Amino acid sequence: MYLKSIEVQGFKSFANKILFEFHNGITGIVGPNGSGKSNVADAVRWVLGEQRAKQLRGGSMQDVIFSGTENRRPLSYASVAITLDNADHQLPVDYHEVTVTRKLYRSGESEYLINGTACRLKDVNELFYDTGIGKEGYSIIGQGQIDKILSGKPEDRRELFDEAAGIVKFKRRKYLSVRKLEDERQNLVRVNDILSELEKQVEPLRRQSETARIYLKKKEELKIYDINMFLMDTIRLKEQIETAQISLDDAVRELEEAKEKHEELKNAYEKQEQNLSETELQMEGCRTRRNEKTLTKQQTESQIQVLEEQIRTAKMSDTHYDQRLLVIAKELKEYGGQKTEFSKEEEQLREKLSGAKKEEMQAEESLKEIQSQIAELLAAVEGKKNDTMQLLENRASTRAKLQHYDTMMEQTKVQRAQMNQRLIEMKSNSGEQEAQLKKYEEELLAVQQEIEKQQAESSRLECEIEQLQKQLKDQNEQLRIGQTTFHREQSRLESLRNLTERYDGYGGSIRKIMERKEEERGLLGVVADLIKVDKTYEIAIETALGGNIQNIVTDSEETAKRMIAFLKRNKYGRATFLPLTGINGTAGIRQQEALREKGVIGLASALVTAEPKYQKLVDHLLGRTVVVHTIDDGIALSRKYRQSLRIVTLEGELMNPGGSMTGGSFKNASNLLSRRREIEEYEKAVRRLYQEMQEMQSAVIRDKEKRTACYTNLEKIREILQTLYVKQNTAKMNLAQAREKQGETSQAFTDIRREGMRLESQMAEILENQESIQMELETSELLEKEFQRRIQLLQEEVGQKKEKESLCLKRAETAHLEAAALEQKEVFLQENLKRMEEEMLRRLQEEEKLRAGKKHAANDISGRQQQISELQQQILQLEEELDAAKEELASYVAQKEKLQTVQKEIFQRREELSRHISELDKEIFRLDSKKTSLDEQTEKLMNYMWEEYELTYSHALEMRKEELLDPALLKKEIHRLKTEIKTLGTVNVNAIEDYKTVLERYEFLKGQHDDLVEAEKTLIQIIEELDTAMRKQFQEQFAKIAKEFDSVFKQLFGGGKGTLELLEEEDILEAGIRIIAQPPGKKLQNMMQLSGGEKALTAIALLFAIQNLKPSPFCLLDEIEAALDDSNVTRFAKYLHKLTKHTQFIVITHRRGTMTAADRLYGITMQEKGVSTLVSVNLLEDELEK
Repeated sequence: MYLKSIEVQGFKSFANKILFEFHNGITGIVGPNGSGKSNVADAVRWVLGEQRAKQLRGGSMQDVIFSGTENRRPLSYASVAITLDNADHQLPVDYHEVTVTRKLYRSGESEYLINGTACRLKDVNELFYDTGIGKEGYSIIGQGQIDKILSGKPEDRRELFDEAAGIVKFKRRKYLSVRKLEDERQNLVRVNDILSELEKQVEPLRRQSETARIYLKKKEELKIYDINMFLMDTIRLKEQIETAQISLDDAVRELEEAKEKHEELKNAYEKQEQNLSETELQMEGCRTRRNEKTLTKQQTESQIQVLEEQIRTAKMSDTHYDQRLLVIAKELKEYGGQKTEFSKEEEQLREKLSGAKKEEMQAEESLKEIQSQIAELLAAVEGKKNDTMQLLENRASTRAKLQHYDTMMEQTKVQRAQMNQRLIEMKSNSGEQEAQLKKYEEELLAVQQEIEKQQAESSRLECEIEQLQKQLKDQNEQLRIGQTTFHREQSRLESLRNLTERYDGYGGSIRKIMERKEEERGLLGVVADLIKVDKTYEIAIETALGGNIQNIVTDSEETAKRMIAFLKRNKYGRATFLPLTGINGTAGIRQQEALREKGVIGLASALVTAEPKYQKLVDHLLGRTVVVHTIDDGIALSRKYRQSLRIVTLEGELMNPGGSMTGGSFKNASNLLSRRREIEEYEKAVRRLYQEMQEMQSAVIRDKEKRTACYTNLEKIREILQTLYVKQNTAKMNLAQAREKQGETSQAFTDIRREGMRLESQMAEILENQESIQMELETSELLEKEFQRRIQLLQEEVGQKKEKESLCLKRAETAHLEAAALEQKEVFLQENLKRMEEEMLRRLQEEEKLRAGKKHAANDISGRQQQISELQQQILQLEEELDAAKEELASYVAQKEKLQTVQKEIFQRREELSRHISELDKEIFRLDSKKTSLDEQTEKLMNYMWEEYELTYSHALEMRKEELLDPALLKKEIHRLKTEIKTLGTVNVNAIEDYKTVLERYEFLKGQHDDLVEAEKTLIQIIEELDTAMRKQFQEQFAKIAKEFDSVFKQLFGGGKGTLELLEEEDILEAGIRIIAQPPGKKLQNMMQLSGGEKALTAIALLFAIQNLKPSPFCLLDEIEAALDDSNVTRFAKYLHKLTKHTQFIVITHRRGTMTAADRLYGITMQEKGVSTLVSVNLLEDELEK
């Protein structure tokens, strides 16, 4: 066996697909540093299953995928395949060639293949056990392994020696056996736990099983007595029902006759009632007219009394008016005298107030004048002080200015000379800058136009990519949601199908029966499978069916009989069967009008659908149950029909005949009826979701293809733009520099001109101001002295004015107080005078009103006396009309009494007939209730037989025993058996089957327990045998390796000694290995004291020793001779040739001596930066000698 080829694509620097073909002998792989030579060794190590990225010189496993360069995009996957010639069938597969492939995608997915067939990493490892090939074997040796052999701990060298000794396969078997032993022990613990629990259950279940058998035997005896008692009670009840029905029919006929007579009397009574109503209506009209006349007379009399009272009041008011007028005249005279006095006093106050005001004004004017003079003087003083300060500041500023002008004159002369020199230099460069600037502007404009064009295209592609990314994101999210929903719905569908197929939710006996459905053609199914119900009515129908929903429908009694025998024979429990040949559908309920009541939906049998052959079965199970909307509707219906109906609501509340009610919450939301509907709904949903998912996947693929095309175009545009941006930046820099130079020149011209003008102006200003500044200083000193004198005079005058101000202020305050007192007095007099005038005005107005009222009262008295005369005439006329109305009313009263007498006679006859009808109603209700009660008792007996024994009346007749005809004896026996059954206490009927199941499980687990104990012993024995075999083989092989190592060491070193030692204190299978080297002419020493070359050659000697003893099919060496000098490289190459008889070598090297020894060379180069390529050369022996 040897390595035929290595195919690499997308692995590290191998971006392109590269094929290395190998032959027996030595193949060298050469190339400069960094060209990717060592990536070949990494590729082989990786394909053989290396999982540690650090061993592949990477940070993560993603680093092995080609990551791209400046000119190449990253690849999406890495792939390596090695092909081995297996003509000698050294590998345990039936192929002459074996190809192992490993692929890794950026998404994180990876796969292994053997000859194109997907496999596991474990399969790859097992394929190469004990061949020396593998990620931990000695077929791939790099500098890292050399360092590990030499510098590592003794324990770290075990893997190499285990592989060389051929015990890796045994260690793997031991590891698997130990793991299996642990699993077996855990299983044994679990089985022991289960057995201990089952042992606790077996004995109680055995006792319960015996009790259940006694119970079932007594129940069977009780069944015989119950059936015969049931038949006797049923016959008796039927006879009573027939008698009650005859009595009920007679009572109904008599009631109809009584109702006809009652109706005739009712019509006669209503006619008399109508006549009486007409008479009372006429009497009422007569009374109304009489009352109106009486009321009118009373009103007229009241009007006369009112008019007389008004006349008396008017006469009294006239006297009051005269007295009040005299009082008002007196008060007006008094008010006039007081007003004259107030006016005189007011004139005197006004004269005094005028003098006081005048005096106050004079004092205030004097005060204001003095205060104004003081303010003016103070302002003048402050002004002179400010002028003095300003004068001093100006003088200091003038002196500083004079010194500044002298300095500036000198500086200005120097600057003017420098400016003239710069102006001459700049004029010479201006023309060249203009031409260069124009050229750069044209270049930049052309580049920018091209960039804008490419950017527009790039923006369009980016927008399209962004839109596609968004679409893909949305589509992937929708696809993910769709897949999740699809799998969830599919799981639910499978769960429902499994539940349906297993008949989950049904009793154990029913499941056992339905398992035989294929064998037994007469089994038609359970009730829930044979009917269909709208979702709205599922709960109501399932409640109405109750336990009947799990009944098994058969084609005949014979099939049911066979199935019952099957249950008994196997002790699977009990089940209820509904043979179609023995089921008669009911005719519905007797009270058909109940179906038209408020809230009633209909009979339960009308709300389900089934095949025609099952219609009688549906009527039998649901034909007597009424379905209503709510529990309130059900209660109302039950009350109205005296608790004679079986009623169920949409929410599952049940009202039985007799008044009992059942309701509450369900343990779970699912029910047996809804399963088939839910399966159909889920099937539709799954089909729809699958279609949607396929459409979304197609859309995702299309959009990904579009996105890839856009990315390719965008990448091209970006490369073009990159070149254009470089050109643009160059043009911009040139243009900016040209403009900057031009601007600097222009600005310099402007600055120089401005500076020249400023200097000329400054010099003229200095010459003009130097003479005036000296005169300004002398004037300033004279003005300062004058200001000081004026301030002194003004301050003396201010003191005199302040004394006068104090005197004027006191005088003004005195005048103001006197004027204020007089003003207050004047206001008080004016208020009194005003109040007096208002009182006089009110008295004059009152006097005028009184005179007008006196005149009006005289006119009223004469008018009211005339009205009294007219009203007295009206009273006389009304008394005559009132007498006529009384006579008419008396005639109507007599007529009414006559009609009432006739009506009373009819009413008495009608009441007697009503009492008779009521008695008949009661009798009919009693008889109907009795009949209903008997029907209920019969139905109760029927239900009891069905619920207890699942027998119909016809089947019960077949089981009748003629000798059991004594009711007393039957009751006595039934009571005895029930007492005995009660004495048994709570009986677990399923205990027989449970005991059988638990016992079978216990015996099965007991057998498993024994098997596990035996397996544990076997595994321990296998592990011990493996340990013995490994110790023996390792000792033998280690001794051979140590001897061979010493031999190879001497050949490579030209003498000396190499020794291998096991650490004695440890187990031989776990012990570390110490390497001791003694090069020629040196003392025996530790490996750490050797030179780098000596270390490398020692490690190579060890590897060659192992290859001599157990050659690997091929060996890949990665620069392991790098640390050797030329003479040692020659020895290395010679020895390598000796090993080629059994081993193929692939050597990665850059040493000339190794290259010379190679039969073929592969050159690895990087013609393109970051991408490794292959160059192949065959070396002939005669060419090498040249």
